[in-house]
Amino acid sequence: MAKQNNVGAKFVKLVNIIRKLREPGGCPWDRAQDEQSLRKYFLEEAYEVLDALHRGDSQALKEELGDLLMEIVFLARVFEEKQELSIGDALESINDKMVKRHPHVFGAKRLRKADEVKEQWSRIKLQAAKARKEDSLLASLPRVVPALHEAYEIGRRVSQVGFDWSLPEDVLAKIEEEYQELKKAMKVKDKEKIEEEIGDFLFSITNLARHLEINPELALQKTNHKFKKRFNWVEKTLHHQGKNWEDTNLQEMDSLWDEAKKIIK
Repeated sequence: MAKQNNVGAKFVKLVNIIRKLREPGGCPWDRAQDEQSLRKYFLEEAYEVLDALHRGDSQALKEELGDLLMEIVFLARVFEEKQELSIGDALESINDKMVKRHPHVFGAKRLRKADEVKEQWSRIKLQAAKARKEDSLLASLPRVVPALHEAYEIGRRVSQVGFDWSLPEDVLAKIEEEYQELKKAMKVKDKEKIEEEIGDFLFSITNLARHLEINPELALQKTNHKFKKRFNWVEKTLHHQGKNWEDTNLQEMDSLWDEAKKIIK
């Protein structure tokens, strides 16, 4: 691991590299990008950071964090050219926010428990929302996020004002209620109603995860990863047996899947 000296100089070097790439005589591709075209690259890099974390690959994480940081500096440069904001403005904003939201560290007040810090953080965020004259707790929710994460955030935010179930068991009862409504919609084959009830069902499950302090997005990612590993094992086993999918029936697939479940946890 590199020493943590000259971090500021290294950051300034990155800012200057991006500036040079965007200037006349710089890179034609980089000069052609704008805030809209950068969105997909920003998202890709964020997911690659998450993937490196999931794999526990610190070397990959070092590279992916650098790539994500580059996208942040690049995006800030695009807006600086339009004289709307700079990377310096973004740094000043987050520095100010972190100090204000940690009065127990940077002020006289002292908190010793994580729950106390969490409660204080939520209270300060509510105060900030009022100062911005937001007409809703949900006004500052990002508009472009995965729906599962958005559902989690909606539940978390409204719970701050007491609009929430008291216990996880209460959420389970709600899930059962939504399950029964989904079965009714399926029975009458109302496609629009089925879609609505599946949405309600997923929303309720997301809130159960929140009550159990589980991030549903990460939980689903782990399940997807596990499924892919097991399915890959089935594919490789069939290949070693000289078979393909056309030569295999559902009973054989289920048998192999049961074996995969024993091997891959």
